[in-house]
Amino acid sequence: MSETPHNDEFNHFKGTDGYIASTALMEAVNCAIALERPLLIKGEPGTGKTLLAKHISEALGMPMESWHVKSTSKASEGLYVYDTIQRLNDARFGDGDVGDIRSYIKLGPLGRTFKARQRHVLLIDEIDKADLEFPNDLLLELDEMRFTVMETGEEIAAKERPVLIITSTNEKELPDAFLRRCIFHFIDFPDVELMKQIVDVHHPNLDAALLDQVLIKFYWLRGQNELRKKPSTSELVDWIAALLRSGVTQSRLEAHIPFLGSLLKNEQDTESLLEYTNRGGELPRKWEDLGPKFNQ
Repeated sequence: MSETPHNDEFNHFKGTDGYIASTALMEAVNCAIALERPLLIKGEPGTGKTLLAKHISEALGMPMESWHVKSTSKASEGLYVYDTIQRLNDARFGDGDVGDIRSYIKLGPLGRTFKARQRHVLLIDEIDKADLEFPNDLLLELDEMRFTVMETGEEIAAKERPVLIITSTNEKELPDAFLRRCIFHFIDFPDVELMKQIVDVHHPNLDAALLDQVLIKFYWLRGQNELRKKPSTSELVDWIAALLRSGVTQSRLEAHIPFLGSLLKNEQDTESLLEYTNRGGELPRKWEDLGPKFNQ
Protein backbone atom coordinates (compact mmCIF):
# COMPACT_ATOMS: atom_id res chain seq x y z
CA MET A 1 0.00 0.00 0.00
CA SER A 2 1.50 3.34 -1.10
CA GLU A 3 1.92 6.28 1.22
CA THR A 4 1.00 9.76 0.11
CA PRO A 5 4.04 12.06 -0.12
CA HIS A 6 4.00 14.72 2.61
CA ASN A 7 5.56 17.58 0.58
CA ASP A 8 2.85 20.26 0.44
CA GLU A 9 4.47 21.74 -2.68
CA PHE A 10 3.72 18.42 -4.38
CA ASN A 11 0.29 17.72 -2.88
CA HIS A 12 -1.72 20.39 -4.65
CA PHE A 13 -4.79 18.19 -5.09
CA LYS A 14 -6.32 16.44 -2.08
CA GLY A 15 -9.84 15.97 -3.39
CA THR A 16 -12.69 18.34 -2.56
CA ASP A 17 -15.77 18.28 -0.37
CA GLY A 18 -17.73 17.10 -3.39
CA TYR A 19 -15.20 14.63 -4.82
CA ILE A 20 -13.72 11.85 -2.70
CA ALA A 21 -10.49 10.74 -4.35
CA SER A 22 -8.47 7.65 -3.50
CA THR A 23 -4.86 8.04 -2.42
CA ALA A 24 -3.68 6.56 -5.73
CA LEU A 25 -5.77 9.04 -7.74
CA MET A 26 -4.50 12.02 -5.73
CA GLU A 27 -0.93 10.82 -6.30
CA ALA A 28 -1.53 10.53 -10.06
CA VAL A 29 -3.03 14.04 -10.28
CA ASN A 30 -0.20 15.59 -8.29
CA CYS A 31 2.42 13.71 -10.28
CA ALA A 32 0.93 15.04 -13.53
CA ILE A 33 0.90 18.59 -12.12
CA ALA A 34 4.49 18.34 -10.90
CA LEU A 35 5.82 16.92 -14.19
CA GLU A 36 3.54 19.12 -16.33
CA ARG A 37 2.35 16.04 -18.20
CA PRO A 38 -1.17 15.19 -19.41
CA LEU A 39 -3.07 12.91 -17.03
CA LEU A 40 -4.84 10.11 -18.92
CA ILE A 41 -7.78 8.75 -16.93
CA LYS A 42 -9.58 5.48 -17.62
CA GLY A 43 -12.21 3.60 -15.62
CA GLU A 44 -15.63 2.12 -16.01
CA PRO A 45 -18.61 4.47 -16.53
CA GLY A 46 -19.80 6.29 -13.45
CA THR A 47 -16.46 6.37 -11.61
CA GLY A 48 -16.05 10.16 -11.92
CA LYS A 49 -13.58 10.48 -14.79
CA THR A 50 -15.12 13.59 -16.33
CA LEU A 51 -16.01 15.18 -12.97
CA LEU A 52 -12.38 14.92 -11.86
CA ALA A 53 -11.28 17.88 -14.00
CA LYS A 54 -14.02 20.11 -12.56
CA HIS A 55 -12.94 19.33 -9.03
CA ILE A 56 -9.24 19.79 -9.81
CA SER A 57 -10.19 23.21 -11.17
CA GLU A 58 -12.09 23.94 -7.95
CA ALA A 59 -9.30 22.69 -5.68
CA LEU A 60 -6.55 24.61 -7.48
CA GLY A 61 -8.61 27.75 -8.02
CA MET A 62 -8.04 27.66 -11.78
CA PRO A 63 -10.50 28.36 -14.61
CA MET A 64 -11.47 25.35 -16.72
CA GLU A 65 -11.99 24.68 -20.42
CA SER A 66 -13.65 21.50 -21.72
CA TRP A 67 -13.38 19.78 -25.07
CA HIS A 68 -15.90 16.95 -25.41
CA VAL A 69 -14.58 14.87 -28.29
CA LYS A 70 -16.97 13.38 -30.87
CA SER A 71 -16.46 10.81 -33.60
CA THR A 72 -16.23 13.67 -36.13
CA SER A 73 -13.80 15.81 -34.10
CA LYS A 74 -10.54 16.94 -35.68
CA ALA A 75 -7.49 17.91 -33.69
CA SER A 76 -7.21 21.24 -35.51
CA GLU A 77 -10.67 22.26 -34.20
CA GLY A 78 -9.28 22.31 -30.69
CA LEU A 79 -6.88 25.05 -31.76
CA TYR A 80 -9.06 27.21 -33.97
CA VAL A 81 -11.62 27.22 -36.77
CA TYR A 82 -11.58 29.59 -39.74
CA ASP A 83 -15.24 30.36 -40.43
CA THR A 84 -15.15 30.57 -44.23
CA ILE A 85 -18.92 30.17 -44.54
CA GLN A 86 -19.61 33.21 -42.38
CA ARG A 87 -17.06 35.25 -44.34
CA LEU A 88 -18.66 34.19 -47.62
CA ASN A 89 -22.11 35.17 -46.35
CA ASP A 90 -20.80 38.53 -45.17
CA ALA A 91 -19.22 39.11 -48.57
CA ARG A 92 -22.48 38.27 -50.36
CA PHE A 93 -24.81 40.26 -48.11
CA GLY A 94 -22.54 43.12 -47.14
CA ASP A 95 -22.35 42.43 -43.39
CA GLY A 96 -19.08 42.58 -41.49
CA ASP A 97 -15.53 43.52 -42.48
CA VAL A 98 -14.55 40.63 -44.76
CA GLY A 99 -11.09 42.13 -45.18
CA ASP A 100 -10.27 41.40 -41.54
CA ILE A 101 -9.68 37.65 -41.50
CA ARG A 102 -9.02 37.71 -37.76
CA SER A 103 -12.70 38.33 -37.06
CA TYR A 104 -13.46 34.93 -38.64
CA ILE A 105 -10.94 33.01 -36.55
CA LYS A 106 -12.68 31.25 -33.65
CA LEU A 107 -10.36 29.74 -31.06
CA GLY A 108 -11.18 26.24 -29.82
CA PRO A 109 -10.72 25.04 -26.21
CA LEU A 110 -7.01 24.35 -26.71
CA GLY A 111 -6.49 27.70 -28.37
CA ARG A 112 -8.37 29.58 -25.65
CA THR A 113 -6.36 27.79 -22.96
CA PHE A 114 -3.06 28.61 -24.65
CA LYS A 115 -4.01 32.26 -25.09
CA ALA A 116 -5.30 32.75 -21.56
CA ARG A 117 -3.20 34.83 -19.18
CA GLN A 118 -4.12 32.62 -16.22
CA ARG A 119 -3.22 28.96 -15.95
CA HIS A 120 -6.18 26.71 -16.76
CA VAL A 121 -7.37 23.16 -16.22
CA LEU A 122 -8.15 21.69 -19.64
CA LEU A 123 -10.36 18.61 -20.01
CA ILE A 124 -10.19 16.59 -23.23
CA ASP A 125 -13.08 14.22 -22.67
CA GLU A 126 -13.37 10.77 -24.32
CA ILE A 127 -10.39 11.23 -26.61
CA ASP A 128 -10.78 7.74 -28.08
CA LYS A 129 -14.14 8.60 -29.66
CA ALA A 130 -12.33 10.33 -32.53
CA ASP A 131 -10.35 8.55 -35.25
CA LEU A 132 -7.04 6.82 -34.52
CA GLU A 133 -4.91 9.72 -35.74
CA PHE A 134 -6.57 12.26 -33.46
CA PRO A 135 -4.22 11.82 -30.44
CA ASN A 136 -1.09 11.87 -32.64
CA ASP A 137 -2.31 15.03 -34.36
CA LEU A 138 -2.28 16.77 -30.96
CA LEU A 139 1.24 15.74 -29.98
CA LEU A 140 3.23 18.66 -31.37
CA GLU A 141 0.97 21.34 -29.90
CA LEU A 142 0.71 19.55 -26.55
CA ASP A 143 4.50 19.24 -26.40
CA GLU A 144 5.32 22.78 -27.48
CA MET A 145 2.20 24.51 -26.08
CA ARG A 146 2.11 26.83 -29.07
CA PHE A 147 0.60 26.96 -32.54
CA THR A 148 0.32 29.30 -35.52
CA VAL A 149 -2.90 30.55 -37.06
CA MET A 150 -2.05 29.87 -40.70
CA GLU A 151 -4.50 32.40 -42.14
CA THR A 152 -3.03 35.34 -40.19
CA GLY A 153 0.47 34.17 -39.24
CA GLU A 154 -0.25 34.85 -35.57
CA GLU A 155 1.57 32.57 -33.13
CA ILE A 156 -0.27 31.73 -29.92
CA ALA A 157 1.87 30.36 -27.10
CA ALA A 158 0.83 29.33 -23.60
CA LYS A 159 2.30 31.47 -20.83
CA GLU A 160 1.84 28.55 -18.45
CA ARG A 161 1.32 24.90 -19.26
CA PRO A 162 -2.30 24.00 -18.41
CA VAL A 163 -3.23 21.13 -16.13
CA LEU A 164 -4.37 18.72 -18.81
CA ILE A 165 -6.86 15.95 -17.96
CA ILE A 166 -7.68 13.46 -20.73
CA THR A 167 -10.34 10.78 -20.34
CA SER A 168 -10.73 7.60 -22.36
CA THR A 169 -13.64 5.17 -22.59
CA ASN A 170 -11.25 2.36 -23.57
CA GLU A 171 -13.10 1.90 -26.87
CA LYS A 172 -9.85 2.15 -28.85
CA GLU A 173 -6.17 1.68 -28.13
CA LEU A 174 -4.31 4.97 -28.03
CA PRO A 175 -1.00 5.36 -29.91
CA ASP A 176 2.18 4.48 -28.01
CA ALA A 177 3.76 7.84 -28.82
CA PHE A 178 0.83 9.57 -27.16
CA LEU A 179 0.80 7.25 -24.14
CA ARG A 180 4.50 7.86 -23.50
CA ARG A 181 3.78 11.52 -22.87
CA CYS A 182 1.03 10.89 -20.32
CA ILE A 183 0.74 10.03 -16.66
CA PHE A 184 -1.80 7.20 -16.51
CA HIS A 185 -4.37 6.26 -13.89
CA PHE A 186 -7.21 3.75 -13.94
CA ILE A 187 -9.95 4.67 -11.46
CA ASP A 188 -10.81 1.44 -9.70
CA PHE A 189 -14.40 0.92 -8.68
CA PRO A 190 -14.71 2.13 -5.06
CA ASP A 191 -14.52 -0.44 -2.30
CA VAL A 192 -17.17 -0.38 0.43
CA GLU A 193 -15.41 2.06 2.76
CA LEU A 194 -14.65 4.55 0.00
CA MET A 195 -18.19 4.18 -1.32
CA LYS A 196 -19.59 5.08 2.10
CA GLN A 197 -17.58 8.31 2.00
CA ILE A 198 -18.86 9.07 -1.50
CA VAL A 199 -22.47 8.41 -0.47
CA ASP A 200 -22.04 10.66 2.56
CA VAL A 201 -21.14 13.56 0.26
CA HIS A 202 -24.48 13.23 -1.54
CA HIS A 203 -26.65 11.88 1.29
CA PRO A 204 -25.12 12.99 4.60
CA ASN A 205 -26.16 11.35 7.86
CA LEU A 206 -27.88 8.42 6.16
CA ASP A 207 -29.05 5.81 8.67
CA ALA A 208 -26.19 3.30 8.99
CA ALA A 209 -28.42 0.20 8.93
CA LEU A 210 -30.25 1.43 5.83
CA LEU A 211 -26.96 2.28 4.13
CA ASP A 212 -25.69 -1.23 4.84
CA GLN A 213 -28.75 -2.75 3.17
CA VAL A 214 -28.37 -0.40 0.21
CA LEU A 215 -24.72 -1.32 -0.30
CA ILE A 216 -25.31 -5.06 0.23
CA LYS A 217 -27.89 -5.06 -2.56
CA PHE A 218 -25.76 -2.80 -4.77
CA TYR A 219 -22.54 -4.82 -4.56
CA TRP A 220 -24.50 -8.06 -4.94
CA LEU A 221 -26.00 -6.75 -8.18
CA ARG A 222 -22.57 -5.75 -9.45
CA GLY A 223 -21.38 -9.28 -8.76
CA GLN A 224 -23.99 -10.90 -11.03
CA ASN A 225 -22.17 -12.07 -14.14
CA GLU A 226 -25.40 -12.17 -16.16
CA LEU A 227 -25.73 -8.38 -16.11
CA ARG A 228 -24.70 -6.60 -19.29
CA LYS A 229 -24.32 -3.25 -17.56
CA LYS A 230 -23.37 -3.17 -13.92
CA PRO A 231 -24.81 -0.28 -11.89
CA SER A 232 -22.37 2.57 -11.32
CA THR A 233 -21.71 5.01 -8.49
CA SER A 234 -23.88 7.71 -10.05
CA GLU A 235 -26.77 5.24 -10.33
CA LEU A 236 -26.32 4.25 -6.70
CA VAL A 237 -26.60 7.90 -5.64
CA ASP A 238 -29.81 8.28 -7.67
CA TRP A 239 -31.23 5.06 -6.24
CA ILE A 240 -30.63 6.21 -2.68
CA ALA A 241 -32.40 9.49 -3.48
CA ALA A 242 -35.44 7.53 -4.70
CA LEU A 243 -35.40 5.32 -1.60
CA LEU A 244 -35.26 8.31 0.75
CA ARG A 245 -38.00 10.25 -1.01
CA SER A 246 -40.31 7.24 -0.99
CA GLY A 247 -39.65 6.44 2.66
CA VAL A 248 -38.44 2.87 2.04
CA THR A 249 -37.50 1.18 5.32
CA GLN A 250 -34.58 -1.07 6.08
CA SER A 251 -36.85 -4.11 6.56
CA ARG A 252 -38.56 -3.56 3.20
CA LEU A 253 -35.19 -3.20 1.52
CA GLU A 254 -34.04 -6.48 3.04
CA ALA A 255 -36.84 -8.31 1.21
CA HIS A 256 -36.55 -6.88 -2.28
CA ILE A 257 -34.92 -4.24 -4.51
CA PRO A 258 -37.37 -1.39 -5.21
CA PHE A 259 -36.97 1.14 -8.02
CA LEU A 260 -34.87 -1.28 -10.03
CA GLY A 261 -34.95 1.07 -13.01
CA SER A 262 -32.64 3.42 -11.11
CA LEU A 263 -29.95 0.75 -11.12
CA LEU A 264 -30.45 -1.45 -14.19
CA LYS A 265 -30.75 0.27 -17.55
CA ASN A 266 -31.79 -2.39 -20.04
CA GLU A 267 -34.56 -4.96 -20.26
CA GLN A 268 -32.24 -7.97 -20.43
CA ASP A 269 -30.73 -7.16 -17.03
CA THR A 270 -34.14 -6.48 -15.49
CA GLU A 271 -35.53 -9.75 -16.85
CA SER A 272 -32.46 -11.62 -15.62
CA LEU A 273 -33.07 -10.43 -12.06
CA LEU A 274 -36.79 -11.18 -12.24
CA GLU A 275 -36.06 -14.72 -13.46
CA TYR A 276 -33.67 -15.19 -10.54
CA THR A 277 -36.28 -14.18 -7.96
CA ASN A 278 -39.11 -16.08 -9.71
CA ARG A 279 -37.22 -19.33 -9.48
CA GLY A 280 -36.72 -18.86 -5.76
CA GLY A 281 -33.37 -17.11 -5.72
CA GLU A 282 -32.73 -15.27 -2.47
CA LEU A 283 -31.52 -11.72 -2.15
CA PRO A 284 -28.65 -11.07 0.27
CA ARG A 285 -29.47 -9.55 3.65
CA LYS A 286 -26.05 -9.61 5.35
CA TRP A 287 -22.52 -8.83 4.19
CA GLU A 288 -21.65 -12.49 4.82
CA ASP A 289 -24.09 -13.43 2.04
CA LEU A 290 -21.73 -11.78 -0.48
CA GLY A 291 -18.80 -13.98 0.40
CA PRO A 292 -15.46 -13.54 2.21
CA LYS A 293 -14.46 -10.44 0.21
CA PHE A 294 -17.24 -8.44 1.87
CA ASN A 295 -17.01 -9.68 5.44
CA GLN A 296 -17.39 -6.53 7.53
